[in-house]
Amino acid sequence: MKFQNTNYKVKLEAEFWAEGEWTPSDDSSNVWVEFENGTRWAATFFSYQNILSLKEKNQVTGECLRGKYFCATDKILIDEISRASIEAVIANLIEENNFDVYFSQCED
Repeated sequence: MKFQNTNYKVKLEAEFWAEGEWTPSDDSSNVWVEFENGTRWAATFFSYQNILSLKEKNQVTGECLRGKYFCATDKILIDEISRASIEAVIANLIEENNFDVYFSQCED
């Protein structure tokens, strides 16, 4: 499916969190992209640091075999969880014709 030359809107879950709950360098956020044709797509963005923090947390809590693994569907790793960085990645994925490889279409 081609997404080039189409308008879209980006929604970051993190932008709806309370003040102080969002740490761009060490966080994750669900992201939705809605194209002008009405289709909606979703992926979860994780900062590189957040993966390390999750591993450390899981070593303590016992989750994921005490931090031996981490898995998530539609996962994209990024330097920071900020609108500017996320929008740049989305634009690049569309430009490279890889958007639908990393985002999943949402069912209505």
